[in-house]
Amino acid sequence: MATTIEDPLLQEIIPSAFEDAAVGEPEEAKAARAVKQVEFYFADANLPFDKFMWGLHSAGDDHWVPLATITSFKRMLEFQTFGRDWIVGAIRKFTTFLEVDDSGISVRRTTEVQEPKGQHERSIYAKGFGPEVPRLQQKLETFFSKFGNVNAVRMRRIDKSKEFKGSIFVEFTDFETVDKFLNADPRPTWEGKELLVMTKEAYCEMKIQEKGLTGKSAAARKDSIARRGFNAFREMAKERDPSSSIKTEKPDIKLEFMGSKIPVQVEDGIGSVSKEDVPFVQGATLKFEGDVGDVSFNQIKDPLRVHFERVPYIQHNRGDSWGLLGFDKKLAEEDIQFVKDSCKIEGKVISWSIPPEDEEHEFQINRANFAASRVVSISNSKTGRGGRGGGRGGRGGRGGRCGRGGGRSGGRDSKRKDQTSDEKTPGGEQAGEKRKRGVEPDGGPYTGVRGATVPMVRSTSKRAKTDEGEQ
Repeated sequence: MATTIEDPLLQEIIPSAFEDAAVGEPEEAKAARAVKQVEFYFADANLPFDKFMWGLHSAGDDHWVPLATITSFKRMLEFQTFGRDWIVGAIRKFTTFLEVDDSGISVRRTTEVQEPKGQHERSIYAKGFGPEVPRLQQKLETFFSKFGNVNAVRMRRIDKSKEFKGSIFVEFTDFETVDKFLNADPRPTWEGKELLVMTKEAYCEMKIQEKGLTGKSAAARKDSIARRGFNAFREMAKERDPSSSIKTEKPDIKLEFMGSKIPVQVEDGIGSVSKEDVPFVQGATLKFEGDVGDVSFNQIKDPLRVHFERVPYIQHNRGDSWGLLGFDKKLAEEDIQFVKDSCKIEGKVISWSIPPEDEEHEFQINRANFAASRVVSISNSKTGRGGRGGGRGGRGGRGGRCGRGGGRSGGRDSKRKDQTSDEKTPGGEQAGEKRKRGVEPDGGPYTGVRGATVPMVRSTSKRAKTDEGEQ
């Protein structure tokens, strides 16, 4: 799929028009640019993964989509002033990939939608673009089109604030262009500065190693980076084979995490969560740095037991000079000070800080994915028990070295008459109003303390407990 431009002069004009589509841009270059944008909406790389567009496309058997809807999209607004006839004429002139009906009211593809293969492998990661500026999307598309045909340039943003991260994923149409870009000599630069570039696959592996993930948690993390939420081909497969839908949708598992209940997705026996569902609690993470390469988890946890009801989730690889402690509430100043004063590891100097927002958010998503993976593992266990990490997390819990983490079933809540099977966690524990705290295991053998639960911050004040899960 590509806009067809036969005029050699126009072929030279269009790249510069992308870089600075300002006053004086040739009308035909502007028309070709408008068509290129409409083509993207209908392309195999976008249409089956855009829930709204797919809904328009599949609304009728003939697949006509109202042109007025397309022109209302943000990146089409600049062309609205030219009128519908102008856009209709541009589509009819510059592309055979799309067609407009005789009335000029609707537009559709001229070919069947094909499931793209190797999207992940044909994509690269690039970082070093600085803060967002006007028309940055168009400039990026022009920059990468110099290396070959581009399916999509996706600017990466912080989920909560939507602020541009300064990095992007680029999907090329073929593997040759990926190699051409990664092996370019001289190295690709942006505004005179060399970019950090790698395959999307390498980026996924880098993030997995940074977080110290292994096994199923690593697979879940990779999947969360690689995939996109909606997938028309997956939905159509469910319609053709209802049994497959049942297998992927059952069991219905909810993960209690950071004060929210998150739906857990299960594929091939591995649990994961959608990053959009993970609540972000800023200031609930502490980063430690220093000469801590051989520190044990107990050296960090033990001093914190007297202040926190539950020890924190710990992410640290032996040999690294840094690590992260994850709590399930925003830390008060006295809590942070307690950690600084208490965690004196063999007299070594350690610095503590709240990590940057994007790093903390990504860490919390990683925690949620690991917890989801373990919850599914508990759900699939024959005994139906979660062991040390699957016990009661609420008031009056039993077991665990913290005294609140749970492990023994048959507690007071197990005798509640109003408890139903739908209100139980996979481990058989209550998940109703009396059990607001979720059970989140700490990391695996190399990322945290297996079996520990989500830390609950106990305020140092004497006020009555009114937080979620307390009475």
